Amino acid sequence: MGLRIHFVVDPHVFYGIAIFCLVALVRASIADPGRLPENPKIPHGEREFWELCNKCNLMRPKRSHHCSRCGHCVRRMDHHCPWINNCVGEDNHWLFLQLCFYTELLTCYALMFSFCHYYYFLPLKKRNLDLFVVRHELAIMRLAAFMGITLLVGITGLFYTQLIGIITDTTSIEKMSNCCEEISRPRKPWQQTFSEVFGTRWKILWFIPFRQRQPLRVPYHFANHV
Repeated sequence: MGLRIHFVVDPHVFYGIAIFCLVALVRASIADPGRLPENPKIPHGEREFWELCNKCNLMRPKRSHHCSRCGHCVRRMDHHCPWINNCVGEDNHWLFLQLCFYTELLTCYALMFSFCHYYYFLPLKKRNLDLFVVRHELAIMRLAAFMGITLLVGITGLFYTQLIGIITDTTSIEKMSNCCEEISRPRKPWQQTFSEVFGTRWKILWFIPFRQRQPLRVPYHFANHV
């Protein structure tokens, strides 16, 4: 039991999660979300699955969306995220999911350390209540715990909606536009939808932000129409 608790609160685990979170944040911010070129090459057998954008007057695959902030169309765009200052689309959605996941883990670890630190200072508070350092240390820890819980609730809600969107194979824009009826598209197993987002069927690689994503071929008869 002691070894297990030591592993859970080991700072090296915290630093490892922090590195993964930072890498996912940087890569999601600078990665191309799936921006379409001005003159895309449309395969001859897939022309019926493309459409004309009514904002930039360029051809795009169905399920693409025109981002008013970035000024271009993005393949399978989910939303424009102000936290990463980038669109979340087909090519960086997997990095955004990793960012949410590792941020949630990082917040849980930070709360765990705060609570452990608080119980360490609790006996000092009883003996040295008037000490400036002890009183202000406890106040800072309480404020940090409040901010951590607020962040944890927010990131959990965001991560949950992202997971539900992948499982149901719908983007946030499609949910808001109510354009994807359950009866209008074939159902896909969750393993397939996650594999398409992460670009691999090896589940262990879904958690690695250092690799390069290789897009899987998605059958167009599964495509939703935007």
